[in-house]
This record gives sequence, C-alpha cells and structure tokens, in this order.
Amino acid sequence: MKRTFLLQALAGVALAACAVPSFAQGAVGNWPDKPVKWIVPFPPGGAMDAIARTLGEVAGRKLGQPFVIENKPGAGGNIGSDYVAKQPADGYTLMITSIGMATNGALYNKLSYDPIKDFAPVSLLAVVPNILVAGPKQADVKTVKDLIAKAKQHPDVLTYASAGNGTSIHLAGASFTALTGVKMLHVPYRGSGPAVTDLLGGQVDFMFDSITSARPHIQAGKLRAIAITTKTRSPSMPDVPTVAEAGVPGYEVSPWFATFMPAGTPAPIVAKLGQTLNEAMNDPEVKKRLSAIGAEPIGSTPQALGTHLKTETDRWTKLIKESNIKVD
Repeated sequence: MKRTFLLQALAGVALAACAVPSFAQGAVGNWPDKPVKWIVPFPPGGAMDAIARTLGEVAGRKLGQPFVIENKPGAGGNIGSDYVAKQPADGYTLMITSIGMATNGALYNKLSYDPIKDFAPVSLLAVVPNILVAGPKQADVKTVKDLIAKAKQHPDVLTYASAGNGTSIHLAGASFTALTGVKMLHVPYRGSGPAVTDLLGGQVDFMFDSITSARPHIQAGKLRAIAITTKTRSPSMPDVPTVAEAGVPGYEVSPWFATFMPAGTPAPIVAKLGQTLNEAMNDPEVKKRLSAIGAEPIGSTPQALGTHLKTETDRWTKLIKESNIKVD
C-alpha cells in the first residue's frame, strides 16, 4: 500500500499550465467550432458535477464555445463511460470521471468498455478528500488510535457506513481495516445522503465520507472529524490530521477526478483541452469555488494521467480482490 502519491508530484507542474506546449491554430484546425459535450456519469449535485460545471464554464469562455454538461448516471458511472467510449473521436465529447475509472474493471464482472484502451487521458482535475468521522454514538472515540483500540477490543461490533459497495468511501474503510487488522462491519447504502442520515441518528458508528458532504455536519458539531484520508492535510480543514500521521503509516486514499476523451481523439486537441483546463484551474474564482466543496485543484499532462490511471488500477484491483469486494 506504500507508494509515492503521483498527484503530489504533479501539482506544482500542472497548475503552472506550462507542461503542455502551445499549439498554433493550424495544428487543431478550427477546434472547437461548435459546442462541446461534457458528460458527467453521475447525477447532478455532487462534487463531480460541480467540478465539471465550474471548469466547463471557464474553459468555454477561453475556447469560445460553450461546454454543455450532460448527466448520464447509472451503474457506478458505467453508463456514461460506455456512452463516451462509443462517441466519435472528433474532440466534441469528453467525460469527467473519478477513481471508479480505476476500480470498476475489478468490481464488475464484465464492462462494455475498456477503461484504459477506450479513452484518451486529458488531465487530472482535482482531489476531494474523504474524512473519517464519528457519529454521536461514539463520543469516546476522538482519535484514530482510539478507534483502533476499541475495534480490537470489540471485533465485528463497530460499523462503518458507505455510499455503496466499491465506492471510494467503502474503499477508504477497506484500506483502513486491511492496514490496521481491525474487524469492523461495513454497512453499504445507496448514496452518501442516507448513510450520513443514519450516522447522525446513531444507527451506524463511523464513516469515511467525502469532505464535501461531511464538513457542514462537522462544523455544526453533529459529527466529529477524526482524520483525513489523503497523504497531506486538507487546506479546508488544516487542523484535522491525516490517517497516516494519526497512527496508520502508509495509509492514503485520495479520491481524484479527471477528464478523458474517446480513444483516437487527435493529440493536438487533447493537448489544447488539457492546457485550457490547467489554465482554468489557476483562475482565482475557480479556486474559490472548488475550495467551497473541499476540492483541491491538481492538473496534469495527458501522459501523467495515463500513468496515474494504470497505477491506480493495479493498486485498487489488488485490494478489491484481496478484500472480496463485490457490487450489488
């Protein structure tokens, strides 16, 4: 589980927007000369949707054509991904996706697309950390070490909720139990909302929730923040330690968002889009809007995103198989 987190190495380079060379207009023709579809393979309202709409608005202004957001939810992102994989490679369809791009191949018996072969990587966009939180029922658990001690004292008694089997929230918990050796019961829900509701009501004990949905309840004093799942602390909650520094060396789960186009999209178009998105992430208003949902801008070259996807696929496939994680 120990590895160097690629996103850290990319952050300084990509956000400078200079890793992608400038292209003369002739290299990409008149692209784009009509609206560009940006597919979000999940429902409106979540962090993924917010990131696409924020960046799409700015990218559209920079490129002179609107980026039209289309939500195509279902099957853990597979419906939208399959749709994009089958679109013409002409530069007018792209997709925002998440860590699911690296996990769905292991979670589902058969995909109708190949997450690596059927897409052209464009750029990493952002990380939205998960945060380990305790519900009101666990007032005595204030630190990661408290949780480990209690879980070892009462194996298979403590529960942790998730937004569903195979989600990043579930994988954060599975990584925690694998590294610490504790036995906790996983309680999957159909979405983060109902899971948080039961956590607040005391029906479950803990959750590795997205910082986007957990932070308001933490600020209201209804949930207790214990630790951040990423390698470094979150700028939006700098007083909360990481799981690794709080007692689990090597622990890191960094839910990431990235954009891809259909395989075969001309490289100059991919590069121009990637450069535009990296420039958009330097926009002060974009940074402010992303920070409001706990998102940390990253950015990358297309090549770096391709490498990152392969690394993440290997990592999560191993954990999913070892933990016997299956989707419903």
